[in-house]
Amino acid sequence: MELMQISLAHLLGTAFALSLVAIPAAYLYFTNKRKGCLNPDKFNEFKLVKKTQLNHNTARFRFSLPTPTSVLGLPAGQYVICRGKDNQGEEVIRPYTPITLDSHVGYFELVVKMYPMGKMSHHFREMREGDYLSVKGPTGSFKYKPGQARAFGMLAGGSGITAMFQLTRAILENRKDKTNVHLIYANVTLDDILLKEELDAFARNFPNRFKVFYVLNEPPVPWNGGVGFITKEMIQTHFPAPAPDVQILRCGPPAMNMAMKAHVDALGYTSDMCYNEP
Repeated sequence: MELMQISLAHLLGTAFALSLVAIPAAYLYFTNKRKGCLNPDKFNEFKLVKKTQLNHNTARFRFSLPTPTSVLGLPAGQYVICRGKDNQGEEVIRPYTPITLDSHVGYFELVVKMYPMGKMSHHFREMREGDYLSVKGPTGSFKYKPGQARAFGMLAGGSGITAMFQLTRAILENRKDKTNVHLIYANVTLDDILLKEELDAFARNFPNRFKVFYVLNEPPVPWNGGVGFITKEMIQTHFPAPAPDVQILRCGPPAMNMAMKAHVDALGYTSDMCYNEP
């Protein structure tokens, strides 16, 4: 599942509402977008300035950029490659998707799920504030252009939400982008839902443009979301019908991605309507 963390941050406090990223930040984004701190061919070092535990195995990591007005330089839909060491001291690299955009200046953030036997998980679990992370990018075959679809249907599992969150945030933050987003997000328990507060805020602040439906294997009582695994019927109910201007995105564990592909194929979404995060 680490591979799905291509790869979920403090949204400038609870007031992040996306009306959100003030004009100065937007100005810096457009004026500095060609001066990002990433290099696709070379790892750069970024300092961890804040680590916040979200649940038993997931934390939010904030890394500083060289100056308070620096931008990471990561287009929406792209991700970064992080380098670390496993518990044997061997080098390991994995893709992760920051949950921040270039409208957030001076820092970027990752939300990382750390598994007991995960090699890169070990590196993040051992990181302390003041440590440095090696990062390069941007990378990824999905390149988002505002308005490229009338609507997205997003299928996410576990930490695969980071890729969906980043794109959703970019869409909703851009007042000129009228794209609608329909998200189905699957987890085991309620505590496993990452960025739930932020996702629920999206739904409240953009009720006509963003919808989220949670699915849990072990739901609490009472629970008004889905139960078990994402089904074909859930997708049919919560997603727009197949159409040339509708795109379906998937990001989750390999078994989930295979099951979701079978569902969307059966519902008539063609291959050119679908994209699966690696």
